Amino acid sequence: MTLPPLTTIAALRQALDQRRVSAHELTQDAIAKARLGCAFATIRALPGRDGPLAGIPLAHKDMFDRPGEAVGMGAHASAATIGTGTATVLDRLDTAGQVDIGRLRMSEFAMGPSGHNAHHGMPDNPVVAGAITGGSSSGSGVAVAAGIVPAALGSDTGGSIRIPAACNGVVGFKPTQGLVPVDGAMPLSWTQDCIGPLAASVGCALQILEIISGRHFPTVTGFLRIGLLSGPMQASASAAMQAAMADVAQELARNHHRLTYLPLAFFDDLTEPANVIAISEAATIHADRLRLHSGTYGPQVRARLIQAAAIPAQSYLRARQIRRAAQRQMAEVFTTVDVILMPTLADVPPQAGTVDIGNDPQLDRVIAGLTRFTRPASLLGLPAISLPVAMVQDRPLSLQVIGPPHQEARIATIAAQIETIMALRPTHPFAA
Repeated sequence: MTLPPLTTIAALRQALDQRRVSAHELTQDAIAKARLGCAFATIRALPGRDGPLAGIPLAHKDMFDRPGEAVGMGAHASAATIGTGTATVLDRLDTAGQVDIGRLRMSEFAMGPSGHNAHHGMPDNPVVAGAITGGSSSGSGVAVAAGIVPAALGSDTGGSIRIPAACNGVVGFKPTQGLVPVDGAMPLSWTQDCIGPLAASVGCALQILEIISGRHFPTVTGFLRIGLLSGPMQASASAAMQAAMADVAQELARNHHRLTYLPLAFFDDLTEPANVIAISEAATIHADRLRLHSGTYGPQVRARLIQAAAIPAQSYLRARQIRRAAQRQMAEVFTTVDVILMPTLADVPPQAGTVDIGNDPQLDRVIAGLTRFTRPASLLGLPAISLPVAMVQDRPLSLQVIGPPHQEARIATIAAQIETIMALRPTHPFAA
């Protein structure tokens, strides 16, 4: 059982170079598909320059500045800002030739891992009927999974690239903290925010990341030491997820990589400090607007920000101390392994009705459940790729490949190998 095939950037590039399709035709086809769904906040076409992405339609989370354009941020209409410059990541993609066809839906102010939005609703999951799309980069995951664009930018503070990638059965690449410039992007947590791609394949994601980071990540050769999550945290994943991880591990061992099982017990201690840091910084950013316009926030986001405003400074500073200690501990772990494999979600994407609880007292539990496996890499500033590796009753299961800081090439190499070995989503040539 596999996911529907998606056309990659490389396949589109080949079709354009061979004149089997024009850039105009690609753009109009993407726009037509975009109008059929609800993943887009705005649809338009902004052609880029000559470059490796010339003629390739892309779309991005509605949080990046362009001069004169409203940036909606998934919020109430009154919260929109008007861009005065172009976000660096968009400028780099423009220079590479992208055709930017629009702004994609997102959770309100990027706060919400399920994809629900009190103002605009949640886009339909194109892979699993009735399931959440994941957040906060919900529209990005949907636009890629629906075959509208081969890649889309998202942001990740606690899992907001990797969770929607897992929910929609696509690839999500969170880079090392600070690798990709965030100027011109809506802030949420200045010590954890990252910008990265959701894409049809590992190769697509890597190509976009190279462009927006200004770096080149060559394929790593040789056999690697791979750490596999074990212990109580891994045991909390579903039986299907554990079986999928075991299948991947078996295939990697057959390819002569050396496997080590790691309990990483301290990972479970990172959820609370990660949340304290992120929500405290978000409350600081929103303090003035929340005081003046609290009624324009959705009830869930408003409640979380009000609660965060009461967090003592001592708790925030203590959380940062815990992060520094955990980063030192993680550096020790990476002296024994080159990369770590662990689930992205505990199971297949849940049905929307099971996690759409508004401002229920169980909200913190729901958020913690969705972000349990993604928070550690965010808090520690580590690069991580999520990719689908198995299907259970037509629903995707995804794992993460996590590496040391600035080892994007290493994790992309292993992720690409897993993608090839598991062959869950065969890519196909562009069909004119």
